[in-house]
Amino acid sequence: MAEDHIKPSGPDLVQGIALSDLPDGGKLVGHCGEEQVLLVRRSTEVFAIGATCTHYGGPLVDGVVVENTVRCPWHHACFDLRTGEALRAPAFNPLACWSVELRDDRIFVGEKRKRTAPRRRDGSSGQVPEKIVIVGGGAAGFAAAEKLRRERYQGSIVMFSNDEAPPVDRPNLSKEYLAGKAPADWVPLRGESFYSKNDIDLRLNANVASIDAGSGEVVLADGSRTPYDRLLLATGAEPVRLTIPGADQPHVHTLRSLADCMAIIERATTARGAIVLGASFISLEVAAALRSRDIDVHVVAPGKRPMERVLGPQMGDFIRALHEENGVVFHLEDTAISIDGRKVKLSSGVTLSADFVVAGIGVRPRIGLAEKAGLSLDRGVVVNAFLETSAPEIFAAGDIARWPDPHTGENIRVEHWVVAERQGQTAALNMLGHREKFVAVPFFWSQHYDVPINYVGHAGQWDEIAVDGDIGAKDCLVRFKRNGRTLAVASIFRDIESLKAEVEMERQIAT
Repeated sequence: MAEDHIKPSGPDLVQGIALSDLPDGGKLVGHCGEEQVLLVRRSTEVFAIGATCTHYGGPLVDGVVVENTVRCPWHHACFDLRTGEALRAPAFNPLACWSVELRDDRIFVGEKRKRTAPRRRDGSSGQVPEKIVIVGGGAAGFAAAEKLRRERYQGSIVMFSNDEAPPVDRPNLSKEYLAGKAPADWVPLRGESFYSKNDIDLRLNANVASIDAGSGEVVLADGSRTPYDRLLLATGAEPVRLTIPGADQPHVHTLRSLADCMAIIERATTARGAIVLGASFISLEVAAALRSRDIDVHVVAPGKRPMERVLGPQMGDFIRALHEENGVVFHLEDTAISIDGRKVKLSSGVTLSADFVVAGIGVRPRIGLAEKAGLSLDRGVVVNAFLETSAPEIFAAGDIARWPDPHTGENIRVEHWVVAERQGQTAALNMLGHREKFVAVPFFWSQHYDVPINYVGHAGQWDEIAVDGDIGAKDCLVRFKRNGRTLAVASIFRDIESLKAEVEMERQIAT
């Protein structure tokens, strides 16, 4: 039986289009054979690239062109228009590129170009290290290893992970995969063959006991030692564990790893009700995912509103209403004080009943190794603009790193997936001797049913919230300001404005 194909849309670019159909700065989607192709015009140059983001398939025609790059409207990945290279996480795979010819005031797209390795960048300082060790198998660790090989680093890469699974796309674990809407092959960031093909020595279930900075060695729990010339600490964060009576029962879960997610999914296949403790982004994404499996969900949280600390009262009220519309029952300004089998007793005196419990009461950075190694700490591992720690040749990235943020002028630590990936990429360059400051504007996204929330920047505190649009109508841009200056922007279905806010923040940093 023939496979069903989605018929390509737009003009046939092989046959050509009029140059006047693509104004300067414009974008247009057409096709070459069966493939969708995006045309982008910059002055007299026209680029032809794959039309969808290689991360989650976002439509790049709806994105923003910045100089010779295009940014995805969904999760702000960035691609080089000339080469198709994925310049910025969360995308890692490049876009296809086609040759373009301008003839008689018409644009013709020719053959797909053969993919070439990215050009090695100039300007590294010092000796290239022979041995790089990465401690951590999460977003930052993976992104660093991938970037090192993309930069054609030829030395040894050893990656220690205390997880049993290779690096996974963790946002999926509380979103589509947990909801049963994504296949298992979406979860790994790369297939297992990626590591052997790229000569990345990934060691799973590996417990690093200490770092001997004096001798330049990583010491494992079994006493074995692995030498390094440069070391990246990317140990991430771990869930805060419940300490109430009954918290150690097998039906009480946290969600961080693939194994955690699989355990919750197994419970969900036969469960009728669940209690989620906490009203963080992860907690409410879990609540939404479980509701999509037709499980009754009660959310217990100490605050007056969900996520008010990050998004403010108006967005908090909206998120609560959205979840209530989808059947979630909230118990706010309340906490669990004991778990006895299926019964969860709350501080208010209410007793709830459920088949299982998911505790999402926060995470804490895993800084034990850094502390034992004598690195400078401040509610995280202190790094400079190049992500270097206080010890020579040791870098840190991801959830543990507290870095000088040029946009806010403060030292901040951010527990977001895309930030960790981008820091891993920058750390990789700097371990190779490139002096590249980490200046990316923080970004994260959250998904609740069919409503995505994008957040750009960082606002630990604000004195004004300015709303453009209508939060209740799911069409808004919310600016978090301090002293009249926008520090962060949250948006719902305002992708272009979200991207433009990111670009504006970058330009403020550059000036």
